[in-house]
Amino acid sequence: MSGSLTESPKKKQCCETTTESSSESAAVVMVTGGSGLVGKAIKDYIDAGNGKSNEKWVFLSSKDGDLRDRKATESIFQRIQPTHVIHLAARVGGLFANMAHKVEFYRENVLINDNIMECCRIHKVKKLVSFLSTCIFPDKTTFPIDETMLHNGPPHPSNEGYAYAKRLIDTMNRAYAEEYNCNFTSIIPTNIYGPHDNFSIENGHVIPGLIHKCYLAKQNDKPFTIWGSGTPLRQFIYSLDLAELTVWVMREYHSPDPITLSVDEAAEVSIKDVALQVAKAMDFKGQVIFDTDKADGQFKKTACNKKLRSFRPDYEFTSMEDGVQKAVDWFVDNYSTCRK
Repeated sequence: MSGSLTESPKKKQCCETTTESSSESAAVVMVTGGSGLVGKAIKDYIDAGNGKSNEKWVFLSSKDGDLRDRKATESIFQRIQPTHVIHLAARVGGLFANMAHKVEFYRENVLINDNIMECCRIHKVKKLVSFLSTCIFPDKTTFPIDETMLHNGPPHPSNEGYAYAKRLIDTMNRAYAEEYNCNFTSIIPTNIYGPHDNFSIENGHVIPGLIHKCYLAKQNDKPFTIWGSGTPLRQFIYSLDLAELTVWVMREYHSPDPITLSVDEAAEVSIKDVALQVAKAMDFKGQVIFDTDKADGQFKKTACNKKLRSFRPDYEFTSMEDGVQKAVDWFVDNYSTCRK
């Protein structure tokens, strides 16, 4: 099942908000950050036969132009003439990079987002979908978090430059809707994993880092060592599921208010369970060690997907077992060329 939420007409008719024209006329969907984890997943989903006959999909990478530069961004819009935009591109980095370069993380992301949003307005883009992150929520909060809590307090000081830049997307989505009737919205995903990820042990996220570490342990006949006790809980969404739901948001969800794309709260799993699933998927027979001298980090970051379920109550997410197996198989098959 799916639902549609539309905005009432506003005074300035600079952007179109109806979906009827997009389903009947030609659509050019431009994906920024198209060479990353989510961009690749969207491409795989569309290439698997899930595109519509009236849709042309264009996936951008950094080679297509510097989105921090207004003229370069305008040139891209003039060349591609998108009717729909899925905006994934951002300056991202790990904990230490965020702490050391708060100014750059703020300024560069604000420039990128401002260029994309204003060019979407000028070129009368029918729909803009941008990506936020659960890491931009208030540092001091209650769980589960939902879309209404985004601005309820300051983010963690370690990534406040990035976080405030991302929060402004939500602010400006509503502002563009109110002033120009633009159909701009945003997605808040939980922890993403899958093919085409960054499998760096030092700088990658939890699951790809564990997959790489387990692979090396198996190759070198060493123990598979996991940092921390393994007790923290997380929600993980398989990248192809996120891709499918992102395309649904582009086509069917029409509100400036953000929507959380996440597995259910009941699907929250411990890092220990994830590590053991990685070991099983890798057919690792050696010793699995949890190094409790290393910090665990935050115990839980539970997100509520009630809004998503109000539209897609019957959506079935890929199970952790199946998703981890697919991610492991892809990593092994692409070890020589994947990001790591």
